[in-house]
Amino acid sequence: MSDQVLSVSRRGAVMVLTLASPPVNALSRALIKALHAVMDQVGADKSIRVVHLRSEQKAFCAGADLAEMRENLANPDLVDTQIAFVRDLQNVLKRIETLPLATLAEVGGAAMGGGLELALACDFRIAAHEAKLALPEVNLGLIPGAGGTQRLTRLCGPAIAKRLILGAEILDGESAAALGIVHWSAPRSELAEKAEALADRLGGLPRAAIAASKSCIAASLDPSRDGYEEELAATRDLLLHEPETRARVEAFLSK
Repeated sequence: MSDQVLSVSRRGAVMVLTLASPPVNALSRALIKALHAVMDQVGADKSIRVVHLRSEQKAFCAGADLAEMRENLANPDLVDTQIAFVRDLQNVLKRIETLPLATLAEVGGAAMGGGLELALACDFRIAAHEAKLALPEVNLGLIPGAGGTQRLTRLCGPAIAKRLILGAEILDGESAAALGIVHWSAPRSELAEKAEALADRLGGLPRAAIAASKSCIAASLDPSRDGYEEELAATRDLLLHEPETRARVEAFLSK
């Protein structure tokens, strides 16, 4: 699948999503629609074990499409149109976050506002040392409303979230890694190779075990769920119903 804003390819068990909307991969209606379509595809194809999100532009994603935002905010009566757009963005990021497989964001350039929120929806983030990452919405008198206040706080705690969101601070990749906002940082010249190797390694892991692990991790953040019981139920289900689990366990025990 490919179109003017997003290209999709396969490398073994890895689905590679390449943001391809010059000049800065703005989060337009078209890009959000394309991401929704890919989520449908990933959900239907059990052979996909990893989604690797990257960019072919210098920027990873510079946030909202300013032309569309300007149109939505042309007068106060259209504010709800902008809110509906942000809600749709929230929805597609939630779909990415809850995919039953591993997701990796390769951040080679600027990830600003909604662009960083997109990366935060992924399980793993690797950034170039030279990348710029920020949630600068307070400069406009706004907030990062596509999940940024929630995911960054859960990820790094309120102190770091306040530093970035209230202070509108811009970080490079190394600083973002030091704060735990991304998992790894590498020179831009090495980033693509390292990201591909990581995605391929993740692609060799059982999808069902990844999905169950993600669900149990999510349970730890939800007071209404008993994560310990969910661990037991998931383990039982994997042992009884996943041939790959049985084969891997039996191979391990036979050593």
